Amino acid sequence: MKTVFKNICLLIGLLMSINQVSIAQADIFSKPNSERITSYDMSVKLNPDKRLIDGDMILHWRNPSTDLVSELQFHLYLNAFKNTKSTFMHESGGSHRGFSLDESKMEEWGYIDVLSMKVVGGEVLTSKIVFIHPDDNNPDDQTVISVMLEKPVKPNEEIQLEIKFVSKLPKIFARTGYSDDFFLVGQWFPKIGVYEPKGQRYAIKGQWNCHQFHANSEFYSNFSVYNVNITLPNKFEVGSGGLLQSVKDNGDGTKTLNYRAEDIVDFAWTASPRFQIAESQYKHVKIKVLLQPEHFSQADRHINSAIIALKYFEEHLGEYPYPYLTIVDPPFRGMGAGGMEYTTFITADCLWGMPYGLRFTEMVTIHEFGHAYFMGILASNEFEKPWLDEGFNSYFETRIMDYAYGDKSSLVDFLGLKMGDGENTRNGYVAMRNPKIAENFRYSWDYKHGGYGNLSYMKASTWMNTLDNLVGRETMDEIVKTYYNRWKFKHPCATDFIAIVNEVVAKNHGNKFGENMNWYFDQVLYGTNTCDYMVASIENNEVISDKGIVDVNGQKVMLKDSVSKTKIYKSKVVLNRLGEICLPIDVLIKFDNGDEVHEIWDGKARSFDFSYQKPAKIVWAKVDPENKILMDVNLMNNSLTLEPKKSTAWKFALKFLFMLQNLMQSFSIFS
Repeated sequence: MKTVFKNICLLIGLLMSINQVSIAQADIFSKPNSERITSYDMSVKLNPDKRLIDGDMILHWRNPSTDLVSELQFHLYLNAFKNTKSTFMHESGGSHRGFSLDESKMEEWGYIDVLSMKVVGGEVLTSKIVFIHPDDNNPDDQTVISVMLEKPVKPNEEIQLEIKFVSKLPKIFARTGYSDDFFLVGQWFPKIGVYEPKGQRYAIKGQWNCHQFHANSEFYSNFSVYNVNITLPNKFEVGSGGLLQSVKDNGDGTKTLNYRAEDIVDFAWTASPRFQIAESQYKHVKIKVLLQPEHFSQADRHINSAIIALKYFEEHLGEYPYPYLTIVDPPFRGMGAGGMEYTTFITADCLWGMPYGLRFTEMVTIHEFGHAYFMGILASNEFEKPWLDEGFNSYFETRIMDYAYGDKSSLVDFLGLKMGDGENTRNGYVAMRNPKIAENFRYSWDYKHGGYGNLSYMKASTWMNTLDNLVGRETMDEIVKTYYNRWKFKHPCATDFIAIVNEVVAKNHGNKFGENMNWYFDQVLYGTNTCDYMVASIENNEVISDKGIVDVNGQKVMLKDSVSKTKIYKSKVVLNRLGEICLPIDVLIKFDNGDEVHEIWDGKARSFDFSYQKPAKIVWAKVDPENKILMDVNLMNNSLTLEPKKSTAWKFALKFLFMLQNLMQSFSIFS
């Protein structure tokens, strides 16, 4: 009888525990957009003085494969900031984008502890938690755990785990943590990895994909439903990646906010008593901006940028499906939290008094919002192929910025200085000391000798813009729309995108570019070579009439001068391919009588020439006259003229602008 009573009490306690974290919330979507492999029901409490979050969580995970799964793997991201022994700290050297942790101050470090884990109605798993190191065999890294199950999870079967955890937030570092009374709570809970069934992406058999937290890497997650209770002092304003359902005053100086999010890959939130809120509406999307008081006058810059991006993506990719968007403006001392993205929740950057002609706030807002599509909806593996998110997103950033503000002034239009976002992005690649340092197609943590940002963001954006120019905007839009519609709310990989490029280009252009476009990706994605075409020389030689004696029908005949007074010239333009990348190249040649000749060169030979014989001389020639080939690392040798140089001042002006671009690039914010 005692046993029965004890079991009843345990059952009641379990139901009460689940009830604490299961929030009765209305569905956001009438039907799921994704498979919804996981869902999280959480109740968490923030202690702002100790920078601690106490959490209770019910995790629901469904086995999406035909395998018997007897092991679960989880990310514990905050342990990257636990000590200098973590892989993140080894790779970053203890500093991330100008921010570091004081080794002598315990309160500046962060961690996450799993206090207990058990199967609902089943075995206790706490003692089975083991730290694993799948990427680098660093025995001191604690960002991934493995848990063996006594009873395997069958195909399409769901397991529910009850997890208690505590998270200590670090001082703002790698876009999570605290600064004074500002909290950016990201990567903060035990998060289950992705179990990839055979055939998903590159999986040849069912496998866990659960990488350690690296200095360069971002994330890869299942689409999930989040039901979250957040309890904290009444004075705090809160923003999150979820839709606010209700607010409860607990009568003890605290409040509990209930949030729900559906079909997103991660959940983050922020809290501060200093936030001032600006709101706007675009069609079905409610935009909420949480700003520092000193930045409130610039609220319209965030809102207008978000609306510009919403409209552009709606037209050129697909409608933003979520009914809300939260934008966070970190304080100056917490700017390490700026420039970060979650599907429905982004952090921007702003400075007091920032002139409207310096559009860095607009650029960051548009860039971070774009991740909703390429990180959030097209949920590629950012650990392994960061370009699928960062490159795609940077490409669309340049399109949107240049469309909205002018391609020559979209980033800077101040005191007579102008710079386009597209040209700034291209410069981030071509001005690299060694653009051959690595290829795009590699794991994020394998950029051991540098180049991660410039290549994953800038190079990928540049070759996408070049592809756009080669095949045409109409075809490129069809490519990206097809990619989006076919792979939204899934996990695409590089070969999925390339297959669509080949399909659409063949449909629209036949064999104009060859049997397929694989030759292009072999060079720009899988290769490290650079592109550089040059007009090497121009020659104009007058055709001189023949003179002397020739034999005609056995007779010696004296040649006579031509009666024509028109001079004829043999002219030649010599082109060189200095780089290893081969692309089809347009060539424009101008003659002194005003004629222009447009030629097409396949760009394969090391040296090639176009020759003419006509009563006019070549005065100048230019390869790629429409600047389609943005991959070309040196545009200064793309043209050559025989016309007299009027001034050397322009040469020095160009050099100054080039140096200025490099300076501006050094202030760019990667995210």
